[in-house]
Amino acid sequence: MKFSNRVEGMASSPIRRLSGYAQTARDKGLKVIPLNIGQPDIETPQVFYDAISHFEVSVLEYTNSRGMKKTLETMQLYLRNYGLDFAIEELVITAGASEGLVFTMMTLLDEGDEVLTIEPFYPNYDTFAKMAGGRLVGVHSSIDNGFAMPSIADFEDKITDKTKAILLSSPGNPTGRVYTQAEIEQVIAIAIKHDLFIVADEVYREFNYTDRPFVSFGDYPEIAERVVLVDSISKKYSACGARIGSLASKNKEFMAHIMKLCQSRLSVSTLDQVGAGAMDLVDDQYVYDNRKIYKNRREVLNQALQKIKGVKVTEPEGAFYNIIQLPVDDAEKFIIWMLDQVEIDGYTVLATPAQAFYTDPRYGKNEIRLSYCVSEEMIERAMAILALALDRYPNRQEI
Repeated sequence: MKFSNRVEGMASSPIRRLSGYAQTARDKGLKVIPLNIGQPDIETPQVFYDAISHFEVSVLEYTNSRGMKKTLETMQLYLRNYGLDFAIEELVITAGASEGLVFTMMTLLDEGDEVLTIEPFYPNYDTFAKMAGGRLVGVHSSIDNGFAMPSIADFEDKITDKTKAILLSSPGNPTGRVYTQAEIEQVIAIAIKHDLFIVADEVYREFNYTDRPFVSFGDYPEIAERVVLVDSISKKYSACGARIGSLASKNKEFMAHIMKLCQSRLSVSTLDQVGAGAMDLVDDQYVYDNRKIYKNRREVLNQALQKIKGVKVTEPEGAFYNIIQLPVDDAEKFIIWMLDQVEIDGYTVLATPAQAFYTDPRYGKNEIRLSYCVSEEMIERAMAILALALDRYPNRQEI
Protein backbone atom coordinates (compact mmCIF):
# COMPACT_ATOMS: atom_id res chain seq x y z
CA MET A 1 0.00 0.00 0.00
CA LYS A 2 1.10 3.58 -0.66
CA PHE A 3 1.71 5.96 2.22
CA SER A 4 2.02 9.73 2.05
CA ASN A 5 5.17 11.31 0.67
CA ARG A 6 5.17 13.45 3.80
CA VAL A 7 5.55 10.55 6.22
CA GLU A 8 7.83 8.63 3.87
CA GLY A 9 10.18 11.63 3.92
CA MET A 10 10.46 11.68 7.70
CA ALA A 11 13.30 9.95 9.51
CA SER A 12 12.92 7.91 12.66
CA SER A 13 14.22 9.58 15.81
CA PRO A 14 17.98 9.07 16.25
CA ILE A 15 17.40 9.51 19.98
CA ARG A 16 15.05 6.53 20.20
CA ARG A 17 15.72 4.29 17.21
CA LEU A 18 18.61 2.38 18.84
CA SER A 19 16.47 1.41 21.82
CA GLY A 20 16.02 -2.09 20.37
CA TYR A 21 19.76 -2.69 20.56
CA ALA A 22 19.72 -1.46 24.15
CA GLN A 23 16.90 -3.88 24.95
CA THR A 24 18.92 -6.73 23.47
CA ALA A 25 21.75 -5.80 25.84
CA ARG A 26 19.30 -5.79 28.75
CA ASP A 27 17.97 -9.18 27.68
CA LYS A 28 21.55 -10.47 28.04
CA GLY A 29 21.55 -9.27 31.66
CA LEU A 30 23.43 -5.98 31.15
CA LYS A 31 22.49 -2.64 32.66
CA VAL A 32 22.37 0.10 30.02
CA ILE A 33 23.39 3.62 31.06
CA PRO A 34 21.02 5.91 29.08
CA LEU A 35 23.07 8.83 27.83
CA ASN A 36 20.86 9.00 24.74
CA ILE A 37 17.86 10.88 26.08
CA GLY A 38 17.14 14.05 28.04
CA GLN A 39 15.02 12.34 30.67
CA PRO A 40 15.72 14.05 34.02
CA ASP A 41 16.23 11.59 36.88
CA ILE A 42 15.55 14.14 39.64
CA GLU A 43 12.25 13.72 41.50
CA THR A 44 9.23 15.61 40.20
CA PRO A 45 7.90 18.07 42.82
CA GLN A 46 5.39 16.39 45.14
CA VAL A 47 2.91 19.24 44.66
CA PHE A 48 2.28 17.94 41.14
CA TYR A 49 0.98 14.61 42.47
CA ASP A 50 -0.79 16.19 45.43
CA ALA A 51 -2.79 18.52 43.21
CA ILE A 52 -4.02 15.59 41.11
CA SER A 53 -4.80 13.52 44.20
CA HIS A 54 -6.96 16.32 45.61
CA PHE A 55 -8.76 17.02 42.32
CA GLU A 56 -12.21 15.59 42.92
CA VAL A 57 -14.76 15.60 40.10
CA SER A 58 -17.51 13.19 39.18
CA VAL A 59 -16.86 13.55 35.43
CA LEU A 60 -13.46 14.10 33.85
CA GLU A 61 -14.51 16.68 31.27
CA TYR A 62 -12.81 18.44 28.39
CA THR A 63 -11.10 21.64 29.45
CA ASN A 64 -10.92 24.93 27.56
CA SER A 65 -8.90 24.54 24.36
CA ARG A 66 -6.61 27.38 25.44
CA GLY A 67 -5.93 25.66 28.73
CA MET A 68 -7.23 25.58 32.28
CA LYS A 69 -7.33 28.96 34.01
CA LYS A 70 -5.04 27.91 36.86
CA THR A 71 -2.49 26.34 34.50
CA LEU A 72 -2.43 29.46 32.33
CA GLU A 73 -2.02 31.67 35.40
CA THR A 74 0.87 29.54 36.66
CA MET A 75 2.65 29.82 33.30
CA GLN A 76 1.92 33.55 33.23
CA LEU A 77 3.45 33.96 36.69
CA TYR A 78 6.48 31.87 35.75
CA LEU A 79 7.20 34.03 32.69
CA ARG A 80 6.59 37.23 34.67
CA ASN A 81 9.27 36.14 37.15
CA TYR A 82 11.68 36.32 34.19
CA GLY A 83 10.46 39.79 33.26
CA LEU A 84 8.28 38.46 30.43
CA ASP A 85 4.79 39.95 30.73
CA PHE A 86 2.03 38.14 28.80
CA ALA A 87 -1.73 38.44 29.14
CA ILE A 88 -3.72 35.20 29.43
CA GLU A 89 -4.99 35.65 25.86
CA GLU A 90 -1.36 35.73 24.71
CA LEU A 91 -0.78 32.21 26.09
CA VAL A 92 -1.93 28.70 25.22
CA ILE A 93 -1.22 25.41 26.99
CA THR A 94 -0.01 22.68 24.64
CA ALA A 95 0.60 18.95 24.89
CA GLY A 96 4.29 19.45 25.54
CA ALA A 97 6.59 21.85 23.73
CA SER A 98 6.42 19.43 20.79
CA GLU A 99 2.78 20.17 20.06
CA GLY A 100 3.50 23.87 20.39
CA LEU A 101 6.25 23.61 17.79
CA VAL A 102 4.07 21.56 15.42
CA PHE A 103 1.23 24.08 15.73
CA THR A 104 3.68 26.93 15.13
CA MET A 105 5.02 25.29 11.97
CA MET A 106 1.47 24.65 10.74
CA THR A 107 0.59 28.30 11.36
CA LEU A 108 3.65 29.83 9.69
CA LEU A 109 4.40 27.49 6.78
CA ASP A 110 2.79 26.73 3.45
CA GLU A 111 3.91 23.78 1.34
CA GLY A 112 7.59 24.20 0.49
CA ASP A 113 8.25 27.07 2.92
CA GLU A 114 11.46 27.06 4.94
CA VAL A 115 12.58 27.57 8.52
CA LEU A 116 16.20 28.38 9.36
CA THR A 117 17.90 26.86 12.37
CA ILE A 118 21.45 26.44 13.57
CA GLU A 119 22.86 22.97 13.10
CA PRO A 120 23.42 20.75 14.97
CA PHE A 121 19.77 20.99 16.10
CA TYR A 122 17.14 18.94 17.91
CA PRO A 123 16.19 16.40 15.19
CA ASN A 124 12.45 16.63 15.80
CA TYR A 125 12.61 20.20 14.44
CA ASP A 126 13.06 18.63 11.02
CA THR A 127 10.09 16.33 11.57
CA PHE A 128 7.89 19.17 12.82
CA ALA A 129 8.66 21.26 9.72
CA LYS A 130 7.90 18.31 7.43
CA MET A 131 4.62 17.64 9.25
CA ALA A 132 3.59 21.14 8.17
CA GLY A 133 4.79 20.62 4.58
CA GLY A 134 7.85 22.77 5.14
CA ARG A 135 11.59 22.30 5.12
CA LEU A 136 14.19 22.88 7.83
CA VAL A 137 17.34 24.61 6.57
CA GLY A 138 20.46 24.34 8.70
CA VAL A 139 22.98 27.14 9.15
CA HIS A 140 26.17 25.35 10.09
CA SER A 141 28.02 25.74 13.38
CA SER A 142 31.09 23.73 14.29
CA ILE A 143 32.61 21.99 17.25
CA ASP A 144 35.90 23.59 16.18
CA ASN A 145 34.80 26.98 17.56
CA GLY A 146 32.54 25.75 20.34
CA PHE A 147 29.40 25.88 18.17
CA ALA A 148 29.52 29.67 18.06
CA MET A 149 26.62 31.35 16.32
CA PRO A 150 27.16 31.57 12.54
CA SER A 151 27.77 34.98 10.97
CA ILE A 152 25.08 37.20 9.48
CA ALA A 153 26.48 36.30 6.05
CA ASP A 154 26.07 32.59 6.83
CA PHE A 155 22.41 33.16 7.72
CA GLU A 156 21.72 35.37 4.73
CA ASP A 157 23.30 32.86 2.39
CA LYS A 158 20.50 30.44 3.36
CA ILE A 159 17.58 32.89 3.18
CA THR A 160 15.27 32.59 0.17
CA ASP A 161 11.82 33.91 -0.74
CA LYS A 162 10.51 30.74 0.94
CA THR A 163 12.08 31.51 4.34
CA LYS A 164 9.43 32.31 6.94
CA ALA A 165 11.11 31.96 10.34
CA ILE A 166 14.24 31.36 12.38
CA LEU A 167 13.96 28.61 15.02
CA LEU A 168 16.52 28.63 17.82
CA SER A 169 17.10 26.77 21.07
CA SER A 170 18.95 28.55 23.88
CA PRO A 171 20.26 27.04 26.09
CA GLY A 172 20.75 24.69 23.22
CA ASN A 173 19.87 21.09 22.59
CA PRO A 174 22.18 19.41 21.56
CA THR A 175 25.21 21.72 21.91
CA GLY A 176 24.58 23.35 25.27
CA ARG A 177 25.25 26.80 23.84
CA VAL A 178 23.75 29.76 25.70
CA TYR A 179 23.66 32.60 23.21
CA THR A 180 25.01 35.98 24.29
CA GLN A 181 23.11 39.24 24.08
CA ALA A 182 25.13 40.20 21.00
CA GLU A 183 24.29 36.89 19.31
CA ILE A 184 20.58 37.24 20.15
CA GLU A 185 20.57 40.77 18.75
CA GLN A 186 22.27 39.54 15.57
CA VAL A 187 19.36 37.17 14.98
CA ILE A 188 16.90 39.97 15.74
CA ALA A 189 18.55 42.19 13.12
CA ILE A 190 18.31 39.40 10.53
CA ALA A 191 14.65 38.77 11.35
CA ILE A 192 13.74 42.44 11.05
CA LYS A 193 15.67 42.91 7.80
CA HIS A 194 14.09 39.88 6.15
CA ASP A 195 10.66 40.07 7.85
CA LEU A 196 10.91 36.70 9.60
CA PHE A 197 9.29 35.22 12.68
CA ILE A 198 11.56 34.09 15.52
CA VAL A 199 10.52 30.83 17.19
CA ALA A 200 12.42 30.69 20.48
CA ASP A 201 12.62 27.26 22.13
CA GLU A 202 13.48 28.23 25.71
CA VAL A 203 12.59 25.03 27.56
CA TYR A 204 16.08 24.88 29.14
CA ARG A 205 15.95 28.49 30.39
CA GLU A 206 16.82 27.47 33.97
CA PHE A 207 19.92 25.51 32.99
CA ASN A 208 22.37 28.33 32.30
CA TYR A 209 25.80 27.63 33.81
CA THR A 210 27.51 30.80 32.61
CA ASP A 211 28.03 34.00 34.56
CA ARG A 212 25.92 35.80 31.93
CA PRO A 213 22.20 36.40 32.53
CA PHE A 214 19.93 34.44 30.24
CA VAL A 215 18.67 36.60 27.37
CA SER A 216 15.22 35.83 25.95
CA PHE A 217 13.89 36.94 22.60
CA GLY A 218 10.88 38.03 24.64
CA ASP A 219 13.03 40.76 26.22
CA TYR A 220 12.81 42.95 23.09
CA PRO A 221 9.52 44.87 22.69
CA GLU A 222 10.47 46.05 19.20
CA ILE A 223 10.09 42.49 17.88
CA ALA A 224 7.18 41.38 20.08
CA GLU A 225 4.89 40.82 17.07
CA ARG A 226 7.33 38.42 15.42
CA VAL A 227 8.38 36.33 18.45
CA VAL A 228 6.91 33.00 19.56
CA LEU A 229 8.18 31.65 22.90
CA VAL A 230 8.02 27.88 23.38
CA ASP A 231 8.14 26.45 26.89
CA SER A 232 7.53 23.25 28.85
CA ILE A 233 7.48 21.90 32.40
CA SER A 234 9.30 18.73 31.24
CA LYS A 235 12.88 19.72 32.02
CA LYS A 236 12.71 22.38 34.72
CA TYR A 237 10.27 20.37 36.83
CA SER A 238 11.42 16.91 35.78
CA ALA A 239 7.95 16.14 34.42
CA CYS A 240 8.47 14.88 30.88
CA GLY A 241 5.60 12.41 31.13
CA ALA A 242 3.07 15.14 31.93
CA ARG A 243 3.24 16.53 28.38
CA ILE A 244 2.53 20.11 29.36
CA GLY A 245 4.02 22.95 27.36
CA SER A 246 3.03 26.43 26.28
CA LEU A 247 3.20 29.02 23.54
CA ALA A 248 3.42 32.74 24.23
CA SER A 249 3.12 35.49 21.63
CA LYS A 250 1.90 39.07 21.46
CA ASN A 251 0.93 38.62 17.83
CA LYS A 252 -2.88 38.49 18.08
CA GLU A 253 -3.36 37.14 14.57
CA PHE A 254 -0.85 34.35 15.17
CA MET A 255 -2.54 33.38 18.44
CA ALA A 256 -5.99 33.39 16.80
CA HIS A 257 -4.72 30.90 14.21
CA ILE A 258 -3.07 28.80 16.93
CA MET A 259 -6.41 28.64 18.71
CA LYS A 260 -7.97 27.01 15.63
CA LEU A 261 -5.45 24.18 15.99
CA CYS A 262 -5.95 23.99 19.75
CA GLN A 263 -9.68 23.64 19.19
CA SER A 264 -9.14 20.92 16.60
CA ARG A 265 -7.42 18.74 19.22
CA LEU A 266 -10.09 19.75 21.75
CA SER A 267 -8.00 20.06 24.93
CA VAL A 268 -4.84 19.10 26.75
CA SER A 269 -5.03 16.41 29.47
CA THR A 270 -7.03 17.74 32.42
CA LEU A 271 -5.12 15.86 35.11
CA ASP A 272 -1.72 16.87 33.78
CA GLN A 273 -2.88 20.49 33.68
CA VAL A 274 -4.06 20.23 37.29
CA GLY A 275 -0.60 19.04 38.32
CA ALA A 276 1.16 21.69 36.23
CA GLY A 277 -1.07 24.41 37.65
CA ALA A 278 0.28 23.63 41.12
CA MET A 279 3.89 24.27 40.10
CA ASP A 280 3.59 27.86 41.38
CA LEU A 281 3.95 26.27 44.82
CA VAL A 282 7.41 24.89 44.00
CA ASP A 283 10.12 26.74 45.88
CA ASP A 284 12.72 28.45 43.69
CA GLN A 285 15.33 26.47 45.58
CA TYR A 286 14.18 23.35 43.71
CA VAL A 287 15.35 24.90 40.43
CA TYR A 288 18.56 26.29 41.96
CA ASP A 289 19.47 22.90 43.45
CA ASN A 290 18.79 21.09 40.18
CA ARG A 291 20.90 23.56 38.25
CA LYS A 292 23.80 22.89 40.60
CA ILE A 293 23.37 19.11 40.20
CA TYR A 294 23.45 19.30 36.41
CA LYS A 295 26.37 21.74 36.43
CA ASN A 296 28.37 19.32 38.58
CA ARG A 297 27.49 16.46 36.26
CA ARG A 298 28.61 18.52 33.31
CA GLU A 299 32.00 19.03 34.94
CA VAL A 300 32.36 15.32 35.71
CA LEU A 301 31.50 14.44 32.11
CA ASN A 302 33.80 17.03 30.61
CA GLN A 303 36.77 16.07 32.78
CA ALA A 304 36.34 12.41 31.87
CA LEU A 305 35.98 13.13 28.15
CA GLN A 306 39.14 15.23 28.09
CA LYS A 307 41.10 12.21 29.31
CA ILE A 308 39.94 9.97 26.43
CA LYS A 309 42.44 9.95 23.61
CA GLY A 310 41.13 11.10 20.25
CA VAL A 311 37.86 12.63 21.44
CA LYS A 312 37.09 16.26 20.51
CA VAL A 313 34.90 18.04 23.05
CA THR A 314 33.75 21.51 24.04
CA GLU A 315 32.25 22.49 27.38
CA PRO A 316 28.47 23.09 27.17
CA GLU A 317 27.22 26.31 28.73
CA GLY A 318 23.72 25.11 29.54
CA ALA A 319 20.97 22.49 29.17
CA PHE A 320 22.22 18.93 29.83
CA TYR A 321 23.73 17.72 26.57
CA ASN A 322 27.00 17.77 24.70
CA ILE A 323 27.99 16.94 21.14
CA ILE A 324 31.37 15.24 20.93
CA GLN A 325 33.45 14.00 18.01
CA LEU A 326 34.84 10.46 18.10
CA PRO A 327 37.77 8.82 16.28
CA VAL A 328 35.45 6.37 14.49
CA ASP A 329 34.23 5.76 10.95
CA ASP A 330 30.53 5.82 11.79
CA ALA A 331 29.10 6.82 15.19
CA GLU A 332 25.87 4.85 14.82
CA LYS A 333 27.72 1.65 13.95
CA PHE A 334 30.06 2.30 16.87
CA ILE A 335 27.20 2.69 19.36
CA ILE A 336 25.55 -0.52 18.16
CA TRP A 337 28.90 -2.34 18.36
CA MET A 338 29.57 -0.95 21.86
CA LEU A 339 26.18 -2.13 23.14
CA ASP A 340 26.94 -5.62 21.87
CA GLN A 341 30.65 -5.95 22.55
CA VAL A 342 31.71 -3.78 25.50
CA GLU A 343 30.75 -3.90 29.16
CA ILE A 344 32.36 -3.21 32.50
CA ASP A 345 30.97 -4.81 35.66
CA GLY A 346 27.71 -5.60 33.88
CA TYR A 347 27.16 -2.11 32.45
CA THR A 348 27.17 -0.78 28.89
CA VAL A 349 26.20 2.58 27.34
CA LEU A 350 23.60 3.95 24.93
CA ALA A 351 24.33 7.28 23.22
CA THR A 352 22.73 9.10 20.28
CA PRO A 353 24.40 9.27 16.84
CA ALA A 354 24.50 12.89 15.72
CA GLN A 355 24.30 12.81 11.92
CA ALA A 356 20.54 13.44 12.01
CA PHE A 357 21.21 16.64 13.99
CA TYR A 358 22.43 18.18 10.73
CA THR A 359 20.66 18.88 7.44
CA ASP A 360 23.97 18.53 5.59
CA PRO A 361 24.95 14.83 5.44
CA ARG A 362 28.64 15.74 5.36
CA TYR A 363 28.49 16.52 9.07
CA GLY A 364 27.92 14.53 12.23
CA LYS A 365 28.77 11.02 11.02
CA ASN A 366 31.50 10.64 13.65
CA GLU A 367 29.71 12.65 16.36
CA ILE A 368 27.41 11.64 19.20
CA ARG A 369 25.16 13.52 21.60
CA LEU A 370 25.53 12.69 25.27
CA SER A 371 22.92 13.54 27.89
CA TYR A 372 24.05 13.92 31.49
CA CYS A 373 20.69 13.11 33.10
CA VAL A 374 22.21 10.35 35.21
CA SER A 375 24.19 10.39 38.44
CA GLU A 376 27.85 11.34 38.60
CA GLU A 377 28.67 7.73 39.39
CA MET A 378 26.89 6.56 36.23
CA ILE A 379 28.63 9.24 34.16
CA GLU A 380 32.01 8.01 35.38
CA ARG A 381 31.06 4.40 34.64
CA ALA A 382 29.82 5.38 31.17
CA MET A 383 33.00 7.26 30.31
CA ALA A 384 35.14 4.28 31.36
CA ILE A 385 33.07 2.09 29.03
CA LEU A 386 33.34 4.64 26.21
CA ALA A 387 37.12 4.82 26.61
CA LEU A 388 37.43 1.04 26.53
CA ALA A 389 35.15 0.79 23.51
CA LEU A 390 37.15 3.37 21.57
CA ASP A 391 40.35 1.54 22.41
CA ARG A 392 38.93 -1.75 21.11
CA TYR A 393 36.83 -0.54 18.19
CA PRO A 394 38.11 -2.18 14.97
CA ASN A 395 37.19 0.80 12.73
CA ARG A 396 38.85 3.53 14.76
CA GLN A 397 39.90 6.52 12.65
CA GLU A 398 41.90 9.34 14.16
CA ILE A 399 40.38 12.80 13.76
